[in-house]
Amino acid sequence: MKIKGIVAATFAAYNKDGGLNTDIIITIVEKLIADGVSGVYICGTNGEGPNMTVEERMAVAEAYVKLARKRILVLVHVGHTSIVECRKLAAHAAAIGADAFSAVAAFYFKPVSVQNLVDCMAEIASAAPSLPFYYYHMPSLTGIGMDMVDFLKLGETAIPNLAGIKYTASTLYEYQACLNYKAGMFDALFGFDEMLLSALIVGAEGAIGSTYTFAAPVYLNIIALYRAGKLDEARKVQLTMVNVIRCITRHPSIAAQRAIMKMLGMDLGDARLPLTSLTQQAYDQLKTDLEELDFFKLLKSNQSQTGETNTLLG
Repeated sequence: MKIKGIVAATFAAYNKDGGLNTDIIITIVEKLIADGVSGVYICGTNGEGPNMTVEERMAVAEAYVKLARKRILVLVHVGHTSIVECRKLAAHAAAIGADAFSAVAAFYFKPVSVQNLVDCMAEIASAAPSLPFYYYHMPSLTGIGMDMVDFLKLGETAIPNLAGIKYTASTLYEYQACLNYKAGMFDALFGFDEMLLSALIVGAEGAIGSTYTFAAPVYLNIIALYRAGKLDEARKVQLTMVNVIRCITRHPSIAAQRAIMKMLGMDLGDARLPLTSLTQQAYDQLKTDLEELDFFKLLKSNQSQTGETNTLLG
């Protein structure tokens, strides 16, 4: 399986009482389809999978699969501190018709070697053998920063349905090595939105990111400009998004991105503890900072170009 284009890592949505808001998922799905994304990655970091019960995660997955109707890919994150629960979520993803599934490394009792990590992922992946599996590499949160080329070497035989890696790290040299392992045998989806252009230069064809949920047309424009050989223009647009992300990271990242969704007319409710929402002062400051960067104007202008951009992307 090889995924091209961008996949939006969507955010969790809650009602005022703290319960899941699955009603808003249709709005999210239709927006992202209109924006031109290739798929959605659900119940991951930004989707607050670790903050939900297994039953809630299943409900979210069911809603996305039902509402996407195969118009875009649905990748379900099944990572959990318990491999038993991972397997339950994986089997469920296959049963409901998801397109692929993924798991982060256990983040309490951590794998101690590449072989140990591969063994864990093999156990999870075997619960849905017919479905492509992506290992979710995110050392900044899990603390697991093992060599991903070694992971692919061992995973090639130990995980028959291994499709590739969701690579959320800034180590482009290792990412490039993963892309080129055995002449591109595996997919490698890049996960640092602020480095998308750099990833394209070393060979990326697909990416997964949280800011794609609200700024997909801008990133699709970067891809189109790069493929058209307009590197200077692509750099300028990428720099704007670097500065947008710098604004975001002055605050707790997930809270700030949820605030941007609200600014764009989509209220996702308050995140669950230990995550919190921005204070009104922080919200107003973030909006001011984004306005000074002309982010909302950029987003609007790129949305109007989405159809043309998708044509360029093929």
